[in-house]
Amino acid sequence: MSLAPALLLSMPQLTDPSFSKSVVLLCEHGPEGAFGLVVNHPSELSAAEAVQLEPPVEGANGLQLLLGGPVEPQRGWILTSQAPDGVDSRPVGAGLYLSASPLLLRRVLTARPLPKRTHVLAGYAGWGPGQLDEELAQSAWLIMPVELDLVFEIPSTSAWEMALRRLGADPHMLQMGHGVH
Repeated sequence: MSLAPALLLSMPQLTDPSFSKSVVLLCEHGPEGAFGLVVNHPSELSAAEAVQLEPPVEGANGLQLLLGGPVEPQRGWILTSQAPDGVDSRPVGAGLYLSASPLLLRRVLTARPLPKRTHVLAGYAGWGPGQLDEELAQSAWLIMPVELDLVFEIPSTSAWEMALRRLGADPHMLQMGHGVH
């Protein structure tokens, strides 16, 4: 049974820095593996600084690039809550759409004001067959329903703590080694 779409909240035993205090939008989950995007790890670069489009983007709006995960960091994604017009995209569920369209990327990077409920991400989180299920069985992740404000509106530095609190967990207790059961 697929768990997607859902939000995965990393637990302290996940020591990979790519997932420290991460909120991951789980986009696909099945027997062949899982695919997700870390939605709360900002890059130091703007999205326009990180992408290479021909011709180069002019008049970029400063939209921040998020680090979507450690797999294929050169690969870009556009995550939005608006069904994109005239470009390839696919629904993720929970009112979200995912695209890798260069045309949409150019639109997003030059939109003024900044596009609402839209992220540009580099890389992704990937799990092989059964890997995520095993990590879930080891309590490495908590699962919660997708809440769009956690994905788009809560500041990245607060999203993990806010999500845990919404589940009734105290983030400070987790960091001191007390688990969630």
